Amino acid sequence: MRLVLLLLTILATTPMAAHGQIPTVPVRRPNPRDTITVDPFRVKPPVSPMGAMLRSLLLPGWGQSLLNRRGTGAFFVLFEGLSLTMTLKSIHQLDYLERVQSDADPESIERVDSKRAEVQDWAVLLAFNHLMAAAEAFVSAMLWDFPEELEVRAFSGGRIGARVTLILP
Repeated sequence: MRLVLLLLTILATTPMAAHGQIPTVPVRRPNPRDTITVDPFRVKPPVSPMGAMLRSLLLPGWGQSLLNRRGTGAFFVLFEGLSLTMTLKSIHQLDYLERVQSDADPESIERVDSKRAEVQDWAVLLAFNHLMAAAEAFVSAMLWDFPEELEVRAFSGGRIGARVTLILP
């Protein structure tokens, strides 16, 4: 029985050409002397998208600073400082509460649990800031040469509209 199953498995997994398949024809590569060089359509960013992402993952705002996005980078640095400061402050307060708590007092136990949750919340915001800075740096590097001519204005009758002007080379 095992021999039959082994033979069926071998037959089922053996590649065979189907009768309706069309054989592939090798593609002829063009001769490099026959081609005309064309200027690239994109302007390369100062850093690759993956490089910007990894830099901002390591230190939020670093990838943005390389891409000349100073305002966005400053926001990520500011939020990093705030969340890091609050995480360290909450850890210090939790350490103090754990040292002075009495096991018999349910109110102090509840205070310690609340402070633990606060430390976790600030740590999550710290990690979230790193991930968002990395994602923003990656997208900014990908859209490096996207035109900035975006205009939002109010039209007659109270309508609001947006207009994007694309300047093609």
